Amino acid sequence: MNKEFTVYIGYDSSNYGQKLAYNVCERSIRKFNKTIKIVKIDRQKLIEKNLFYRNDDTGSTEFTYTRFLVPYLNNYSNWALFCDSDFVWDCNIVDVFNNYIDNKYAISCVKHDYTSCNSNYKMDGKKQEFYPRKNWSSLMLFNCSHNSTKNLTPITVSNETPQWLHRMKWCDDNEIGEIDKSYNYLVGYYNDRNIVNAYHYTDGGPWYKGYENVMFAEKWLQYLINNEKESIL
Repeated sequence: MNKEFTVYIGYDSSNYGQKLAYNVCERSIRKFNKTIKIVKIDRQKLIEKNLFYRNDDTGSTEFTYTRFLVPYLNNYSNWALFCDSDFVWDCNIVDVFNNYIDNKYAISCVKHDYTSCNSNYKMDGKKQEFYPRKNWSSLMLFNCSHNSTKNLTPITVSNETPQWLHRMKWCDDNEIGEIDKSYNYLVGYYNDRNIVNAYHYTDGGPWYKGYENVMFAEKWLQYLINNEKESIL
């Protein structure tokens, strides 16, 4: 059954901590599922293939926009899940597919409902801003064969506004399904800890100085290997 599903993880090559975050995210997925297909969304490779050519500096990560190429990269077929690299999974990620696949939706996500950010700056020093549907696009279950997801092409992803992409204006509102927030638990924003299936260190994780003791840091730190822990702390 896993052969039908693909997980795409955002990748940022800009610094060691971001690269390490990707590795930890992938390891946490592999702990619970050894066989599911995982694809790294590498912006540079997409640029080299002429699949991404956006020429602005508005993204906070290298995958700010490339995440929306997932349906295209999945050949507009089957189902695919995208997640940011600052996730730690504490469940079998295939549960998201099994629990939330519904052909009437173009996409499903956790519909976070908050109106302000906990800090003025992100973990990498960039200004933190609130906007409608913030963090909805940090975890997206794509119905890649849906007509609306076919609006996401290399041309639109490279040219459309951030609002059109991240606020999911490329589909109708009634085509957006809802995933339980336990699969995109915003560390520092939610307090109900009874069930957490995926920790999302959206404001900063232990790979950044000053965030070594962030809530649930131990969940992330357990996946470090060899000398990685010494290299960041």
